[in-house]
Amino acid sequence: MPEGPELHLASLFVNRMCGGVVFTGPVQKSEVSKNPEVSFSCPAYTIMATSRGKEVRLTLTPQKSDSAQGRCRRGKTGQVNQVQTMDIVFRFGMSGFFRFTAEAELPKHSHLRFYTNEKPCRVLSFVDTRRFGSWQPNGTWQLNRGPCIMFEYLSFRENVLSHLSDRAFDRPVCEVLLNQKYFNGIGNYLRAEILFRLNIPPFVKARTVLEGLQTHLSDEDRKSVVKVEVTEVKEEVTNTEVKEEVTDREISDRAAVKEDESETPDLLRLCHTVPLEVIKLGGKGYDPEKMDYTDFKSWLQCYYVEGMKSVRDHNGRTMWFKGDPGPMAPKDAKTKMIVKKEDDHDYKGGKKVKKARSESTMKPKYTKETVQEKEVPQRRAGRRK
Repeated sequence: MPEGPELHLASLFVNRMCGGVVFTGPVQKSEVSKNPEVSFSCPAYTIMATSRGKEVRLTLTPQKSDSAQGRCRRGKTGQVNQVQTMDIVFRFGMSGFFRFTAEAELPKHSHLRFYTNEKPCRVLSFVDTRRFGSWQPNGTWQLNRGPCIMFEYLSFRENVLSHLSDRAFDRPVCEVLLNQKYFNGIGNYLRAEILFRLNIPPFVKARTVLEGLQTHLSDEDRKSVVKVEVTEVKEEVTNTEVKEEVTDREISDRAAVKEDESETPDLLRLCHTVPLEVIKLGGKGYDPEKMDYTDFKSWLQCYYVEGMKSVRDHNGRTMWFKGDPGPMAPKDAKTKMIVKKEDDHDYKGGKKVKKARSESTMKPKYTKETVQEKEVPQRRAGRRK
């Protein structure tokens, strides 16, 4: 399931592929999708993406076209065929992502499509094989989702620690980490990696783990935030192939983390820094064009890693961990352990090819003994006749 880093990488992908590209006509929905129609049609518009936790927003902005020069100028809202800017908020479900292809190469499961104003035409598609993803025309960030773990760190931290009296924190920490009201962007693989690095059993009470953490940064810490070079933080944020606008709030949040790196990280800080590690892979953990997950798999330390244990939590979600699960583990839960199996395939050119078996390992289909065994019943049958 795509998590916060993947959705942010998806927004970077859209901005990289669609920057300076002009789209035209209506937004088309597939016939099989049960999501709402997007009532937007414009002779010329641009697309820009932003992410927040487990949501991505596409902003469609009408343009004034200048066909003679092949460029578009931003028009004032409501002055281009009375079409206003529209925000579409996406949630990826289990398998959603964006693709940007030629019209002739339209993906099979593309359920929402944006067509470019050029020949040959290209298409930005929202692809969702399982159809668990959703979109909301004229949408806004969901109100029941907390601040983004990656780009609103201070607000995220304060939101968690100021609500520890909430009954939600009576639950095991591994289950609370999936509560998007407080941990917007955390999913199954991130919770496993975060708890593993801190050696925290997954099934201990969340409030026990979080109590005692500082709710607010001290005045000295806040003063030190101002002293951090903004250029260093900007360089860190724009180190993922696409230059994005960095708000003062994001800069302040990143700077705060830089100041605290010398201290022992706590759970909330790792909820922020571990997803950023995935983003720093440069899109290799999420790349709709190449689908290369090699670096991402190498980065994983716990999730589906050999030697690690797994057990289903109270919501039926598989939790990966090492050691003791903790006192709040589900009763009669069956713990499984990953054991590496020998792969008898070669992977050439991205295709799975069965390895050639050596003569010493090959078992002949028929041997002298097996032939004799097969003949015995036939001989007996002949005697009966």
